[in-house]
Amino acid sequence: MYTKHFGLKILPFENVPDPRFFFDHGDHARIRKRIEDSIAAGRGLMLVTGPIGSGKTTLSQMIKSEFSSDIKLIWMAVPPDNSMDLFLYVALELGVKPAATERVFVLRDIKEALLKINSEGRKCLLIIDESHLMTEDNLNGIRLLNNLEEGSIKLIQILLLGQEEIMEIINRPEMEPFKQRIATLEIIGRMNSDRIRRYVSHRIEVAGGSPSIFAETGWEALSLAFGSEGMPRKINSLCDRSLHAAFEKGKTIVDVYDVYEAAQGMGLSKELFHYIVSLKNLERKKQDVSAEEKEPVTEPEIHSEKHKHPVSREPQNVRPAAQRPARKTSEFSLMAPETVQKGISKPVLVFLIFIAALILSIFFILSDIWLQ
Repeated sequence: MYTKHFGLKILPFENVPDPRFFFDHGDHARIRKRIEDSIAAGRGLMLVTGPIGSGKTTLSQMIKSEFSSDIKLIWMAVPPDNSMDLFLYVALELGVKPAATERVFVLRDIKEALLKINSEGRKCLLIIDESHLMTEDNLNGIRLLNNLEEGSIKLIQILLLGQEEIMEIINRPEMEPFKQRIATLEIIGRMNSDRIRRYVSHRIEVAGGSPSIFAETGWEALSLAFGSEGMPRKINSLCDRSLHAAFEKGKTIVDVYDVYEAAQGMGLSKELFHYIVSLKNLERKKQDVSAEEKEPVTEPEIHSEKHKHPVSREPQNVRPAAQRPARKTSEFSLMAPETVQKGISKPVLVFLIFIAALILSIFFILSDIWLQ
């Protein structure tokens, strides 16, 4: 594993809802504060939505750890099939064995158990993850649980976590009674490039490392891979793969090439390819400029009459004339030395001779005709 190689104590990018890695900034920090305030004030029904992998479950784990001492927590990883199953599950979690299975009696027993918890100065929090999978019947069951009150006190706090699809159900006209009972509605957004860098740095530091394990080109590559659509789960996956890629090459710094290699398996490499091309072009230009600066300056030609025939210098590594091979005589110099020296080539000379012969022939023919 790459932890020791990069000076880390634990793996920083595992996709598990670990409260230690909760990113207490931006939307996550704001929503956490509002949910905690709603629970403390006993407002009742709360809903948090966001894209898949946006950190909703980690948020709920953080809230759970904050209120673990004075809250009776009921956790449901997935919603039940119907509202009756929901009531029976809540009742069993409260230690209640309903005497009858009719809804009215189960709700009565649940209310009595909740009154006891509140009398002890504690609260009951029901968290349902993946709530976008809930049916209208389930949501109506949630509404009935939310209606369990004693005076102005809500006996149970309910936090629903789900993808954005849940809003399609809630916005139906027949779901208006449920919608009106939502005390807190929060939406987790996507991360921009600045937030991505802070998020990744945070997780590396929590794991005992330094953000400097990513080169500047590595940070730029992470930003380009997601643009303004960064989701914690995808960011974690890309960073983990990038660290693996660098580790396998024996590198201690993750650069754009490691991120690009990791991004190829996630369908995120398109923008990174263009970035790598631009980096190579920039590097090539710098090398050309550097080469021009290092090129030696030649002596300028001197055109004055005084220096028309400069003093000859002894050339280095020049063999005596006797040892030098004879120069090859050009083809043109053998055939027509004078014309070659004057700049007239053989084809031109032949053409001129042909024209002269033609003119003489025409002249003699015309002379014969005229004499006759």
